[in-house]
Amino acid sequence: MKTTINRAGIALALVLGACGNPSHENAKEEQVNYVAPAMCEMAPPPPPQNTEEYSNIKEAGFQSALRNPYSTFSIDVDAASYSLMRRMINEGVLPPSHSVRVEEWINYLNYSYVEPGKDEVFSVNTEYSECAWNKNHKLLQIGLRGYSSKGVGAKANNLVFLIDASGSMEEPDKLPLLKRAFKLLVPQLRAEDKISIVTYAGSAGVVLDAVSGNKKGEILEALERLEAGGSTAGGEGINLAYKIAAEHFIKEGNNRVILATDGDFNVGVSNEAELEKLIESKRSEGVYLSVLGFGEGNIKDNKMELLADKGNGNYNYIDNFLEARKVLVKQFGGTLNTIAKDVKLQVEFNPAYVKEYRLIGYENRTLNQEDFNNDKKDAGELGAEHCVTALYEIVTVDSKESNSSVDDLKYQETKRALIKNNELVNIKFRYKEPGKNDTVSKLIQHPVLANVIPVESVSGNFKLACAVSEFALLMRDSDFKGSASFDHAIGLAGEARKNDEEGYVEELLRLIKAAKGLKETH
Repeated sequence: MKTTINRAGIALALVLGACGNPSHENAKEEQVNYVAPAMCEMAPPPPPQNTEEYSNIKEAGFQSALRNPYSTFSIDVDAASYSLMRRMINEGVLPPSHSVRVEEWINYLNYSYVEPGKDEVFSVNTEYSECAWNKNHKLLQIGLRGYSSKGVGAKANNLVFLIDASGSMEEPDKLPLLKRAFKLLVPQLRAEDKISIVTYAGSAGVVLDAVSGNKKGEILEALERLEAGGSTAGGEGINLAYKIAAEHFIKEGNNRVILATDGDFNVGVSNEAELEKLIESKRSEGVYLSVLGFGEGNIKDNKMELLADKGNGNYNYIDNFLEARKVLVKQFGGTLNTIAKDVKLQVEFNPAYVKEYRLIGYENRTLNQEDFNNDKKDAGELGAEHCVTALYEIVTVDSKESNSSVDDLKYQETKRALIKNNELVNIKFRYKEPGKNDTVSKLIQHPVLANVIPVESVSGNFKLACAVSEFALLMRDSDFKGSASFDHAIGLAGEARKNDEEGYVEELLRLIKAAKGLKETH
């Protein structure tokens, strides 16, 4: 109250002083205009500037199965886009359409795919039925599931945590949450694991240097000492982290830098081309990079996804403590324990049954068809127990619909003899086994018959994938959303809720309902 009175008194004195001399008309006008705002209630400080960045994704359209029978892409188990959406909706804000990566929303959720056989690295699960948002189309679901393993990783781990301790990280949902999150991981560490911590702010520094995983008290104490302050020198920190990872490299072990940041790289090696070159060179030397995003306002989603992609790692966004537990406790062992490297899928569509097709999502993971057999071409990794799901929307050959109309070729015969063997597609997988002769990939083939499963007989996996895809298409305001609706997505998710031990389907239902309300009042 005292401060308010003093400010008001000063403001009043200034006004009286300016208005008290009628002979200075110009001064009177200038002074009144200047001090009048002080007599009103002080304006609140402006909200912090939002500098979040997302890549603009151009959705893939339909392709002709006759002219372009191959669809080739790299797997992706990132899930940051879903967590970012959840944060925004929980804050009462709709996510920007270009932040929606549909494949990450699909792959965030758990699917009860069949476990691999005794000698299999992963199982292949497929289902073919009606498309949820276009009854005139069909939908093909392809699901991979890696074999199970126990612990933080079957191999010894050389982990370097590169922690952003710059001034922008001092907010509760940034460094404080990061520290709580990493403390969850400590109990899982073993004596054979080496743990290092590098921080970067005004300059980069080493907090822990290859401490054994059984020295849990020392690791926890180092985490507790972390404080935010200073500018950001991300490039310098990355160089130092890689240097430490190389010094303590474990042959045939998991060697990984884990970058935890709000994404604000503004000092040091911030040039994207330089960062890509550095990360790719270290990847070739056997040191991978994973990225964990924290907080809001500074997230550089586009750059963080790119860094993890170039580093053969995963990109996750930690929006709350439960997500920290999911990423760093329930899934972290599988993330570290890579069971298949450079996993590529190539789907060949049979034009005897398929007129057109569209891969849903994976726009930044698509490959040229010749990349499939090129073992020098980098692709995604599959961790133990990880699942990967892909969906294809299909226009059958008996449809009069045409989405990819192209003139007939002048110099080639377009009406080829079609093979009607009841095979809808032939799915081919290439992957390399980590720790072995990883210069040559293995090939698996899996044909899928053109038998359509009735809608009432599809599995909970199919319903769940349809529900989250329909939700994502609505949030993207996709050109291919067809008859998609929030109510229909809610119904599908409700039917898929039967085996929801972790509560993620229940949460999906809540988010769809909240997004529907936001859309209606937007």
